[in-house]
Amino acid sequence: MTLASATVRSGRHGPPGNRTDGRPDRGAGTWFLVLPALIPILVLSVGPLLYGIALAFTDAQSGRTRSTQWTGTLNFQDLLHDGLFWESFRIGLVWAVGVTVPQFVLALGLALLLNENLRMRWLARALAIIPWAMPEVVVGIMWRLVYNPDAGILNETIRDLGLGDGRDWLTGLATALPAVILVGVWSGMPQTTVALLAGLQNTPHELHEAAALDGAGAWRRFRTVTWPAIRPVALSITALNFIWNFNSFALVYVLTNGGPGGRTRLPMLFAYEEAFRYGQFGYAAAMGCVMVAVISVILAVYLAGRLGGGDER
Repeated sequence: MTLASATVRSGRHGPPGNRTDGRPDRGAGTWFLVLPALIPILVLSVGPLLYGIALAFTDAQSGRTRSTQWTGTLNFQDLLHDGLFWESFRIGLVWAVGVTVPQFVLALGLALLLNENLRMRWLARALAIIPWAMPEVVVGIMWRLVYNPDAGILNETIRDLGLGDGRDWLTGLATALPAVILVGVWSGMPQTTVALLAGLQNTPHELHEAAALDGAGAWRRFRTVTWPAIRPVALSITALNFIWNFNSFALVYVLTNGGPGGRTRLPMLFAYEEAFRYGQFGYAAAMGCVMVAVISVILAVYLAGRLGGGDER
């Protein structure tokens, strides 16, 4: 037997954990290191998700003594004919788009401003993230005071300026949803600003200098240098914001509790009422499955369109 064949034979039949080329196989060790981070995800995220999907195919209710029965797709069939749910879904889409788009535009402008070499820039950056540091419940209570029809600062300002007597913003059928959207934009803008500001700071300054030397104005530099650099960040934060906004619960719950007349009843509020007010756990779980599926399709189309329209490299 030659030396080469002996080497191959020894490598092929070497001790466990070794590759055939003599190098150690780190696959098992890698999984062992990832396991501590993987277990919480499986227990706290994947497990409840699978349980919720299974619950959607049952007649689970609260306060029942008999065992839960498997009903197949009955909950989904009922959901297809539930006009109240689809109306809440429409309101949820209006809310999510109405918050996400202005949130991004305003955050982009603020990030561009904070990226400039201004005096006291550190203070401005600190003040800009204050709404992000406030819990949603506190934000909701604070804005309820702002919108208070009798002593709220908004109506007081309107009266002082002689623009009228003000109105009850959160109970008016025409003003409730716009008023809540304004609060959503205000409370969520800081996180978008921070993400975009981080992307701006990672843009090489030499590119701006080269564009300026070529005679490019501010808008052209933004379009040809700044936007391509922050485009991946903008795409990611916009998609995340849309998901977060569509799944909002606490802020709208504190502000309006879904009123008036269901004008601000988001899908999450509708599912919450079905589960914990009326005890229809299986039906509420079916709502959650439909929301996840529809939003996943919308995001897939959005991301495919944005990524497909990107610059070729």
